[in-house]
This record gives sequence, structure tokens and C-alpha cells, in this order.
Amino acid sequence: MADNRRRRRNIARFFAPLALVAFGVALAMVILSFTNEQDDGGDAQRTTTESSRQTTPENAQTPRRQRRAFYRVKLNDTLGLIAEKTGVPVERLQELNPELDPQNLVVGQRVELRE
Repeated sequence: MADNRRRRRNIARFFAPLALVAFGVALAMVILSFTNEQDDGGDAQRTTTESSRQTTPENAQTPRRQRRAFYRVKLNDTLGLIAEKTGVPVERLQELNPELDPQNLVVGQRVELRE
């Protein structure tokens, strides 16, 4: 009987750290997938419009990048960093988003990039 309890305890000592590691890996995957998400379906729309375009010699030579209408704030973003990532000057971001508090950006907050 005592041998049976000892055996169960040894198994638990083996599986408990494995469960902890599995939880950590799952948590890391969720966090990484959250931070790598694109803006609200912009990729699906962009893919649809790009696939419907026919390739012509002039399109092939000068690929035109579609400008996004807004940017979703990510962890540790600042207004200056958003301006650098999007190519929109800080002053223009402030004009388009008068309600935006540059000192208190919230993850997931929507920042307009153009009218």
C-alpha cells in the first residue's frame, strides 16, 4: 500500500513540471499571435483586391502599396513610433485624432491615418 502511494507521488512529480511547461508554451503562443495580428481584416480585403488585379507591364514595374485607413495601437507604441511605422507625421496624426491622448495610448486603440 505504501509502495503504491509512493509510485503515484513519483508520477505526479514527473507530470507537474511538464504541465507547467506546456502551459507556458501555450501562453507564449497566444501572446505572440495576439501581438502579430493585423488590423481588422485589412489583410483579407487587401488580398482580395490584389488577386483581382491583372498584372500588366506597368503594374509589374511600379508596384503600388495600398495605404491603410487606420492603425491599431500595439504594446509599447508611442505616437512617434506609429508615425515612423506608417509614414504619417505626428502632427497629421494629432489633426486626424483630436481625442487621442499621446501620453495614454491603449493597446488595441484605433488611430486614424487618413480622412
